[in-house]
Amino acid sequence: MLDARLESVLTLIRAPLHADIGSDHAGLPLELVRRGHIERGVIVELNPGPLENARLAVARAGLGGRLDVRSGDGLDPLAPGEVPSVSLTGMGALTMRGILERGAARQVRPDALVVQPNDNPAPLREWALGAGYHLRAERLASGYWTYPVLRFERADGPDPAYDGLPPEAARRYGPLLLREASALLRRQVWADVTRLTPLAAPGRPAALELATARSALAWLEGRTPPDPAAGG
Repeated sequence: MLDARLESVLTLIRAPLHADIGSDHAGLPLELVRRGHIERGVIVELNPGPLENARLAVARAGLGGRLDVRSGDGLDPLAPGEVPSVSLTGMGALTMRGILERGAARQVRPDALVVQPNDNPAPLREWALGAGYHLRAERLASGYWTYPVLRFERADGPDPAYDGLPPEAARRYGPLLLREASALLRRQVWADVTRLTPLAAPGRPAALELATARSALAWLEGRTPPDPAAGG
């Protein structure tokens, strides 16, 4: 049983072979196999405790023939071109970005990436813009925090997802999410404006964050919410 955060991640993954980095108890890859989203998987864990948790969970499920548990740091256990699809969940965005940058330096550049950071996802969106990935889908999942879930795919040229949007707001809150303008995103942006306003003395970092949140709010308020009665 997955929580709302990992359910959102699961919906964005479909591949014949997929690697989950930092999987802990292997809940996500196990469900990916059980529900037919992937045929085979690789589970990568760095620390001994989570590594053993993953091995035990795979063995108990009887899926040792379809899920390969490997010890290693980030993408290091993957060979270039071996795995077309990768997920990283439950880490900080800068930690994920470091993993992806080190992987790219070894020519480990999966065709698809699904990431769920626990904090501001802007560093991942910025990395993708310079690394040859386009944003194809993004979700917000409710939980202890509001969790962003993003799917990137390798593609040439500028990413059209950002066209016509305020750049800083799009990188912070997500171009596809801004266009969707969901109630959950609106609450998140309002909460950021409220939190940052008393902290945003001129020249302080919070002032820039507040300007970004206000830019997102202005864009959202300039849109007309869809009419449910119109049927789409």
